[in-house]
Amino acid sequence: MTSLNAVVIMVRLFVGFFIQRELTDLVGKDGYAKVGSLRNLMNILMSITSLGVFNGVLKYVAEYKENQPELQKVFSTTFVFTIIGSLLTFFVLFFGADFFSTYFFYTPEYAYIIKVVAVVVPFISIQRVFNGIVNGLSAYKQFAKIELVAYILGAALTLVLLYQHNIDGALLAIAILPILQVLVLLFIFVKVLREYIIFSEISFKIPYGKQLLAFTLMSFTSTVLVNFIELDLRNMLVDKMGEDDAGIWTAMTTLSQNYMVFSGAIFTLYVIPKFAGISQKSDFLSEVGTIYKTLLPLFAVGMLLIYFLRYQFIEYVFIDFDEMAPLFKWQLIGDFVRLMSLVLAHQFVAKRMVRNFIFTELLSLALFFGLSHLFVDSMGVEGVVLAHLVRYVIYFAVVAFLVWRYFNKQRKQQIPSEEIE
Repeated sequence: MTSLNAVVIMVRLFVGFFIQRELTDLVGKDGYAKVGSLRNLMNILMSITSLGVFNGVLKYVAEYKENQPELQKVFSTTFVFTIIGSLLTFFVLFFGADFFSTYFFYTPEYAYIIKVVAVVVPFISIQRVFNGIVNGLSAYKQFAKIELVAYILGAALTLVLLYQHNIDGALLAIAILPILQVLVLLFIFVKVLREYIIFSEISFKIPYGKQLLAFTLMSFTSTVLVNFIELDLRNMLVDKMGEDDAGIWTAMTTLSQNYMVFSGAIFTLYVIPKFAGISQKSDFLSEVGTIYKTLLPLFAVGMLLIYFLRYQFIEYVFIDFDEMAPLFKWQLIGDFVRLMSLVLAHQFVAKRMVRNFIFTELLSLALFFGLSHLFVDSMGVEGVVLAHLVRYVIYFAVVAFLVWRYFNKQRKQQIPSEEIE
């Protein structure tokens, strides 16, 4: 799976770097900040439109893939959640388009983009739910095909609209991309979906409402709040330093997201289903050790290459973004610690440890928000990236402690009462 995923990511990186080059060259730093803001909005909508059921669908599909009656209950609940989330999101975005355009793009002139996004909302929720099913079934090969085909077609669409309409075209391409993603997913995976989803038997009931609401809370914390914090920090940079500096930071986070995509697929396709079936601390530590030995050396080599080639990245990919150079060291080290942390933190998702998940996510976000505001006055944009590193060092320590405590509690509960006496 790692090898197959690596091929997909390499293609994505190659194509992605070309797109970033064209974007930075044509729309400039201020335009790139707007692109970053729209991507934040799309990430938020992936959670809100489906009421954050992605990880819930993933977990229960992995558990019940041989139990059709339970799967139907899960899918019925998901169906209700996505209808509610999509309808609410559509009305809020469509009728509040001027407000959201000003908030995300610093001007009301892009209200039409917000209205396009509102119309695309159902596709966003469908794509998210179906992706949860693909990941829950651990369908590695189909997932790789979907990712690769959708990304290449999306890149082509972005370039065509960018060349024709500049920043407006780039924003429009991002807005309508979920439609393309759903069509590709259905074309490649529709036969498998029909095996597991009996669409005629889906009812307007929520038998798994309580269980999936737990994942809604986790998704709201990890996706919605994360992107709102990024938006706030980008707006803070715009207010204190200007849109160009906001664009510099957006470029750095975009590069980070490009290589962190590699780990995302591993988490959803492998780590969550694997951790869900582990109950002993020794087995968990063994699995974590295997994951670390597989992933960390790959990431270490890749990040060192990126660091030593940072000036080439700036020259050929992020054109005229010279101010990015000092940001690389803090971002790369922070992402390495982040990867180590996220491997452990996915135990919270796998075991539905809602309170631990929400606590650690809120702590991470509060640290990032507070430290960024603290450091930016003295260090400028570099202060936000340093805050990213410090935040994940603390986050890793807290997550490791909570996971250790969980297994210790489990062990004590398994000891017979007479042994305790």
